[in-house]
This record gives sequence, C-alpha cells and structure tokens, in this order.
Amino acid sequence: MASLHKKTAEDYIISIATYTIYTFFAFVCVYPFYYILINSVSANDLSERGKVLFYPLKFHLSNYKQVMKINGLVTSFKVSILRTVIGTIFTVIVSGFLGYMFTKDTVWKRKFWYRFVVATMYFNAGIIPWFITMRNLHLTNNFWAYIFPVAVQPFYIVLCKTFVESIPKELEEAAVIDGAGTLQIFFKVIIPVIKPIIATVAIFASVAQWNSFQDTLLLVTDPKLYTLQFTLYQYINQASSLKALVNNSTSAAAMAASLAHAQTATSIRMTVSVIVVLPIICVYPIFQRYFTKGIMIGAVKG
Repeated sequence: MASLHKKTAEDYIISIATYTIYTFFAFVCVYPFYYILINSVSANDLSERGKVLFYPLKFHLSNYKQVMKINGLVTSFKVSILRTVIGTIFTVIVSGFLGYMFTKDTVWKRKFWYRFVVATMYFNAGIIPWFITMRNLHLTNNFWAYIFPVAVQPFYIVLCKTFVESIPKELEEAAVIDGAGTLQIFFKVIIPVIKPIIATVAIFASVAQWNSFQDTLLLVTDPKLYTLQFTLYQYINQASSLKALVNNSTSAAAMAASLAHAQTATSIRMTVSVIVVLPIICVYPIFQRYFTKGIMIGAVKG
C-alpha cells in the first residue's frame, strides 16, 4: 500500500535528530551498568587504574568466585530474595484489597479513611518516632520489620483504586447475585481483571524491597538478617579492608600466578554491584507487557 504522505527532507531531518537524541539517552542510561559489568570481569589491576572503559580487558570470572567466599554474602542474598518475594506479595494483596474497598460506598467513613491514607504520602513524623514505634512493636532484629511497615503504600492504593473504578460494576453485581462474599469477589473477580495494575505494583514494590537498606541500617544488628544491599553498603565503606580479606582467602601460589586477578577495592565494588543489580533487572521482562497498560488504564477515566 502506497504511503499517503511522502516524506520530505524536513521529515528525514526530524527522524534522524529524534533517533540520535534517543540513542544518546539510551546510552547514558545503559552505560553505567555496562561499565560496572566489564570492570567486574576485567583484569583487576587495569580496572583499578581506570583503564577499562568500553570493553573487557583480560577477561576473567575469578572476582565472582572470590567475592562469593566472603562470609555473609550468600546469607544476605537469601534474605534479600525472601524479603522481596514476601514483601511484594504482601504489598500487592494489601494495596489491591484496600484499593478495591475504597471504591465501595458501603465501607464506613470511606472518604475519610481514603483521605487519611493518602495524607501519609505527604506527611510523616520522621525517623526517630518511626524507630521508637518499630521498637515498641518488637520489630528490631526481626525479619518482619522488612514486611509489615511497607505493606500499606498509599501510592499503590491510589493506583489500584483508580483502576478498579474503571471496571464495569456489572461484574461485581453478577458475583453478588451468585452469592459471592467480599473476599470471593476480590480474589475471583477483581484480581483477574486488574492483573495489569497488580503487575505494575509488583514491579514498584519488588524494586523498592530489593534496593532498600535503610531499614536494615536502623533496625537490624543481627548479621543473619542483613540484606544484600546493606552488605553492599558495608563493602563500599570498607572496600580496602575487604580487599585484604578476600586476597588472604586465596592461596599464595594462586596470588603469585596471577597478580592481575588480585582483588582490589574497585573490583569488589564492581562485582558486588553486579550481583546486587542483576536479579532485579530480571524482574522487568516478566511484567513488562503489563506495565504500560496498568499505568495508562489506571490513569484514564471516562
């Protein structure tokens, strides 16, 4: 089929300029991750001197083998995975259910409670009252300190409420006629329909859970409950001493055989950063097809 509009020289210039600008911004976004990756698999002496910029030099994977030997790293990885999975499930269910309930006129003082929840997006008491509350609730040195405080997220509730309001009321009315209760309607009718916004909330919640380390810093002193992000925070602050720790864990013969593979502060930072970032990057392809639909449908009324 012939094009209805013949492209002019101006159209080509605009297209070239657009692709150039977007390519530049894509490079700016991707390059930091690429830089960390190539430095983690390059010769450590070259990485330490800043020689690795665009491609790996003297490729090797010994950094990952050595960093995984550091005490507590594997445990921290397991804690981060558990808090991300469990925390995301809690947040998704609570946000979806409260978003659904705030659309029902039968809820007592519905508008008041909705505005009360939304107000917490803009106002909070601060870290000290928050810490005192967590301590009084016995959530210090407790795994559930990662889960319960973030189960109710006003922004996610607003997204879910707006999405639920776009669903035809006839679906819920038909379920009521069939004798379904509130929980049955929510899990069997509402949840299947609002999958796009559920996936969107799941992405936001999982990224927030995975990247969080301040709650560990303030509430946890037990190394068994340290998260991977907090461990990375410690590694960055103690990279020099960790360099000696990792190097001492290798045999003298191996160190003499390859000085280029000796651990440095930079190699530890780069390697642990890849270990921390890679798993959460893998979450996006799973939910990507729902992401745009969830945001757009939840934002459009009419």
